Amino acid sequence: MLFWFFLSVYLITVMGNLLIILAISSDSHLHTPMYFFLSILSLDDICFISTTVPKMLVNLQSHSRAISCVGCLTQMCLFIFFGCMDGMLLTVMAYDRFVAICHPLNYPLIMNPHLCFSLVLLSLVVSFLEGQLHVWMALQITHFMEMEIPNFFCDLSQILDLSCRDTFSNDVFKYVVAIIYGFPTIFGILLSYYKMISSVLRIPSSGGKYKAFSTCGSHLSVVCLLFGTALGVYVESAVSHSSRGSAVSSVMYTVVTPFLNPFIYSLRNRDLKSVLIRLFKQGVDTRS
Repeated sequence: MLFWFFLSVYLITVMGNLLIILAISSDSHLHTPMYFFLSILSLDDICFISTTVPKMLVNLQSHSRAISCVGCLTQMCLFIFFGCMDGMLLTVMAYDRFVAICHPLNYPLIMNPHLCFSLVLLSLVVSFLEGQLHVWMALQITHFMEMEIPNFFCDLSQILDLSCRDTFSNDVFKYVVAIIYGFPTIFGILLSYYKMISSVLRIPSSGGKYKAFSTCGSHLSVVCLLFGTALGVYVESAVSHSSRGSAVSSVMYTVVTPFLNPFIYSLRNRDLKSVLIRLFKQGVDTRS
């Protein structure tokens, strides 16, 4: 039962994000910085969920959670890379919305193609270094050949729990890693929204305020979903130390978040929704 459920979620996630990429690439009106970052985010979500769910499906079929040292480190590195990339892209998208709302006249000059590609490249470099940092940390504190992870993917916190270190040291280490990973992205997003809210509140008409806030509603929903569930995982693991509870919490931000992103952006975005409907109608007309 679980196998078919997660297989369905995985296929829907991949298809939904591919549709967003197809819609953005096929319509010239969507060739803007905001949709460029959204297409990269959709591609990252496909890779993000693909680092965990396929292995989990194999585990469900084989009834085994064993994984080799190389396999665990590889999965952890890719998971952190794409997860960090997710957070970095959301920060970049928050900056894009800040420029669009606070500096609308200079928006085309500021968010030029060179800057957009540079921001994506910076996100790639930071994410790569983050992944290497986690692997280096794991190699410094644990020595293992083959093991069974009490979760459906290799995470640094799970490896720490299998080490011989005491629980308090493990918790301190987890929070240090979480701060290194999460603080810069969260700070960037909060700073961008603080500037945006301050600027929007100075708009005299309520219609203008609604229009300004509506442009970042989807982004804010995804930010709350990703960072809220990720924070819940760290809090739950620190409070309960239950492997089953940690696994359930991890599903929320590793599976549910990439699954919901296409629905959030397609249902709350009028332009993207209209392009998807047009593509669907063209597909139906072609078949008929």
